[in-house]
Amino acid sequence: MLTGKQKRFLRAEANQLKPIFQVGKDGVNENMIEQIGDALEKRELLKVSILQNCLEDKHTVAEKLAEGTGAEIAQIIGNNIVLYRESEENKQLLLP
Repeated sequence: MLTGKQKRFLRAEANQLKPIFQVGKDGVNENMIEQIGDALEKRELLKVSILQNCLEDKHTVAEKLAEGTGAEIAQIIGNNIVLYRESEENKQLLLP
């Protein structure tokens, strides 16, 4: 579980990131969870964009992604979700 200070730090780090995944009308599937998990292992912090045609609520999508990948939700802003998971091999971010 992330503290408030850690979430603020992660939000600041994610500010300049561009979303690298998009959730569309099909919603969250196993393939997407696997790919996001791999990306989190390499990057630790990433943004996921939710498209207008997505039938699921953004909070539901965020919970499914976080649960499936073992990540923490750092922020949900607009149609973007910021996910964080500490990397086993590629540690880049040092949380306060």
